[in-house]
Amino acid sequence: MIWGDFLFSNWLVKKFIKDSLNAKSSNVRNTYGLLAGIVGIIVNVILFAVKLSVGIFTNSIAITADAFNNFSDTASSLITIIGFKLSSMPADDEHPFGHGRIEYLSALAVSFMVMFVGIQFVKTSFNRIFNPSKVIFEIVPFILMILSIFVKIWMSKFNSFIGNKINSSALKASSLDALSDVITSSVVALSLLLSKFTSIPVDGYIGMIVAALIVYSGFKLVKETINPLLGEAPDEELVDSIKNNILSYSIISGVHDLIIHNYGPGRCMASIHAEVPANMDITDIHTVIDTAEREVSEKLNIILVIHMDPINVDDNEILETKEHLLQILEEFKMVESIHDFRIVGKGICKNLIFDIVINPSLKIKHNDTVILKEKIQEKVKKRFPEYNCIITVDRNYTSI
Repeated sequence: MIWGDFLFSNWLVKKFIKDSLNAKSSNVRNTYGLLAGIVGIIVNVILFAVKLSVGIFTNSIAITADAFNNFSDTASSLITIIGFKLSSMPADDEHPFGHGRIEYLSALAVSFMVMFVGIQFVKTSFNRIFNPSKVIFEIVPFILMILSIFVKIWMSKFNSFIGNKINSSALKASSLDALSDVITSSVVALSLLLSKFTSIPVDGYIGMIVAALIVYSGFKLVKETINPLLGEAPDEELVDSIKNNILSYSIISGVHDLIIHNYGPGRCMASIHAEVPANMDITDIHTVIDTAEREVSEKLNIILVIHMDPINVDDNEILETKEHLLQILEEFKMVESIHDFRIVGKGICKNLIFDIVINPSLKIKHNDTVILKEKIQEKVKKRFPEYNCIITVDRNYTSI
């Protein structure tokens, strides 16, 4: 059993959150966030008070830095609570998809606060190296530091437990922050122990290490929390779920051009193209597409729009030509797949119209795509002189 399920995590959830299993409900989700924020404030205030007292008593700048790091975590928990509250506001005229991205902004604010604390103590620790003061080792303060490490381990697991349960980037960031605190507190406890055996200003050097770890942790959190705001690739599990659920409808033979817009946790809008038989009644197709949109949207808690692409499934010329084209495209490793393939025209003047999907890991420039299309056209012309290619270059916006 993992720590998040042990040592009061489940007990706290069952005690303070009604209908805790319904984590997709916005009200339940906000209650989870409020619980995590309150627990964080209480724990970090206690740790701040204990460590500040120990830092003053032992004259240790490293312990004092660690204390104020916990104090910043208190502010972080408060920001998390405010973020959850604001992000749950309903949609309005200016924000038709709601305010869910505020949660990402609150996580970003937490990250910058962590960096600020670290930078401040880089300066303080640097001064301590050149102006050393004797650190007083006592067994009780040392034991308190060790206990604080175990408390932070639990906090990391608790925030991770809640963050994964409600898919909260803010709480996942807080979990990583608490884990980095475990490292810094361990280093601080080591410096307190070493001060007993040496006159070297270990405290200042350890303080620099602690401060550097705090800055690095903040930088890492900034990077992770800013990605959703910049438009990161969607979650692979969600991508697979959307595709598999749509393909479960019998008339849909393929899907492509999936694009997912993230407007905050539990607020995703997706659009996708679904391939359907061209010889089927359009009204019947529309009925299936409408049903798929509604059922998949409800099942995955998203807003889904499906564009239907009719494909010819019984024309031998189209089927055979497509098979040859796929063989030609095997020579072009950057091409992942094709879609929207059709033949337009008659006699000796025909156009092959299709889209190619480029591997998203490749940084392809516009000139590269022009050259790629020319090479494909050249290969096709050698095999089918009567065909001209009209090629559209597509990107895979899901990266899988």
